[in-house]
Amino acid sequence: MNTHQKLITRIKDLINVAPSGKRYSELRRELCAAFPNIPVNTIANSLGKFRLKLPKHYYVPVKGLYRSVKFKETDDLVSSRGGNTLMVPRIKEEEFYERFSDWLVNELEEATKAISLGGHRFKDKWGTPDVIAVREAKRSDIIKTPTEIISAEIKLDVAELIKAFGQCCSYKLFSHKSYLVVPRISAEEDISRLDSLARIFGIGLVLFELDNPNQPQFTIRARASREEPDMFYVNKYLRLIEDKLFP
Repeated sequence: MNTHQKLITRIKDLINVAPSGKRYSELRRELCAAFPNIPVNTIANSLGKFRLKLPKHYYVPVKGLYRSVKFKETDDLVSSRGGNTLMVPRIKEEEFYERFSDWLVNELEEATKAISLGGHRFKDKWGTPDVIAVREAKRSDIIKTPTEIISAEIKLDVAELIKAFGQCCSYKLFSHKSYLVVPRISAEEDISRLDSLARIFGIGLVLFELDNPNQPQFTIRARASREEPDMFYVNKYLRLIEDKLFP
């Protein structure tokens, strides 16, 4: 078995034991660790050949992700949009709301209280955040900071990232900070664009693992910047959830 064959065999082995698939960067990193004596360029060349001539037992659910067809049955829906094959998992977005609320308060410490919303609680076409939170000054604070409202949109379907970004922009109408929460499985190009847009528009970007709602491993990619919302809309929407957010 020559070097190329050895690398291709290891690539297949790594993908075969990864239900959620393996990204190009992960494969390259793990191959370099497994074969320290093989030049990096040789590893990259074999990965390139694997990508260009994908074996029949493997497929690409999203750009840059390689998966064994034996895991394809876990897909709830496989559709083609814009020439890209996209995977929509069985897990529901609502399963992540409470986890993100807890993370926003206890890990990121952006809020003092966060609640799940979703649905059409605000009853208009501008949408309702999946999670909305408030940051209030504590009694022990010497300098009292103004109350802040934080909104978040959690999206599982990687085909709707642009729509989700637009929703986050609309939430800034009544929020001091707005966060977009997307799967780490999203295409690197999409994440890179979202990262740049998030920094331009002051929107926070968070990545997470979508296979297990109990351990989403939220990771901050870009922090949201604070901006003053329109107080007319702040009061209009918060009046609808006042009993939950300010009990």
